[in-house]
Amino acid sequence: MNAFFAAYLAQDGLSNGAIYCLLALALVLVFAITRVILIPQGDFVSYAAISFASLREGRVPGTVGLMLALTVLAVAIELARDRNRFAPRVLRLAAAPLLLAALAEISPRLHLPAVVDALLATAMVAALGPLLYRIVYRRIAAASTLVLLIVSVALHFVLLGMGLYFFGPEGVRAEPLIDLAFILGAVPIKGQSLLILATCAVLAAALFAIGERSLIGKALRAASINPTGARLMGISTEWSGSLAFLVAALIGGVSGVLISSTTTLYYDSGFLLGLKGFVAGILGGLASFPLAGAGAFALGLLESFASFYASAFKETIVFALIIPILLWRSLAARTGTD
Repeated sequence: MNAFFAAYLAQDGLSNGAIYCLLALALVLVFAITRVILIPQGDFVSYAAISFASLREGRVPGTVGLMLALTVLAVAIELARDRNRFAPRVLRLAAAPLLLAALAEISPRLHLPAVVDALLATAMVAALGPLLYRIVYRRIAAASTLVLLIVSVALHFVLLGMGLYFFGPEGVRAEPLIDLAFILGAVPIKGQSLLILATCAVLAAALFAIGERSLIGKALRAASINPTGARLMGISTEWSGSLAFLVAALIGGVSGVLISSTTTLYYDSGFLLGLKGFVAGILGGLASFPLAGAGAFALGLLESFASFYASAFKETIVFALIIPILLWRSLAARTGTD
């Protein structure tokens, strides 16, 4: 391998690593606050990519039907729970999905710019997060981590079926948001790759700033460290969980829009991406954002160079990384050094 191929593979690895970094940060955030290992995180990625491509093609995305179906189910759950304060809770649940559905219906006729379609697709996917938390996780928030993991796996398979119904089996590939390239030392640099890296940096910095400087971030940290104490101080753990799912779905939506032009995506393509984000999160112990981010970029570079040297075993090499980490954590836990 010469320097040209190494630089090209490094560019590809850093771009993929930035996506894995975003997914890993979302997984660590959700796990820290709710103890949920969000297996469907990758589904948000594929839904956003398909939604963005549909809007660019002048079609109403299947996300509208999925979002409305989940909204109806969430409203029905609220109605069965308590009818006395039904109206304000329904307004909080249904206002954003209904508004986004209306915008998605009229958007294809307006021929909006790609950036606006990207924002709309991201917002629709972000709206799915709180709905899924309300429908699936809120009533079992006190369950064990194993039960929550089993529920997450089941939810992923449910979303796969819903994805096939609402989006269909066809693959999509959207136009890049930045359609330009330039040469740096004989290596072609894509504008979309730079956009992915810049977006990753901005979102990671925003999460850090919100978590360290804002009142909301401090409330989320309190809910993750001591839910009972946070509840006694007036911090709603239900609100914290819903906000964590909103942020995770938003990050998934942004990731999906960013990679929609780099590869063909199907309704089930997000599963592998989510698993790689999970591997990066495991490298950080599902607790450390910096370690998860560093692990994500290392994972992206390893995958890129593995695809050159041993393409048939690329996925095996990537997922094999999790074995020594789990063994080390298991041994550390048994010896009391973790």
